Amino acid sequence: MFSARDEILARIRAIDRPSAAPIPRDYERTRTVADPLDLLDERVADYKAIVHRVTEAEVPDSIGECLARRSVSTVAVPADVPPRWRVPSVTWVPDDPPLPLGELDTVDGVLTGCAVAIAETGTIVLDAGVAQGRRILSLVPDYHLCVVRADQVSVSVPEALARLEPGRPLTFISGPSATSDIELDRVEGVHGPRTLEVLIVG
Repeated sequence: MFSARDEILARIRAIDRPSAAPIPRDYERTRTVADPLDLLDERVADYKAIVHRVTEAEVPDSIGECLARRSVSTVAVPADVPPRWRVPSVTWVPDDPPLPLGELDTVDGVLTGCAVAIAETGTIVLDAGVAQGRRILSLVPDYHLCVVRADQVSVSVPEALARLEPGRPLTFISGPSATSDIELDRVEGVHGPRTLEVLIVG
């Protein structure tokens, strides 16, 4: 005897579907801008994130300065971030073994790298790869400090998507988490960190 669910699925399977037509992909896939890092800086800042341009040698000191400026003393971190990022005077809380939600909710912030950054949209993409950790790391703490290398920056969305594996858990970040109520009052920190700070290295 079929259940209602079985009956519905059987009807769906019985539908005579035409073969899918090829999808035209003749849109513009690449773009050229004078300075992709300048454009990323401008667009990330447009989303009310805090942006710093630093050299590779300045990364550790800049991380320390960002954390000190906000009085951040406990920081969750993926287990595989570069050791030089773990500056002294901060209590680092590695996500290994995975931190329970209750413990993650008590840290002051999180430090991650990224997979790709999109200059035109000011979007940072995490895919749980090296120095990024689980998606929950970038969603629960109230402060997110993200390091973006110059070689991770793509100008356009199609260029960025071509560098990503669609099967990975992708998180697209365009500024601090924000939403608005029916009266259009902006509220930050509802679905993720209230503050996003980005170090663009290059």
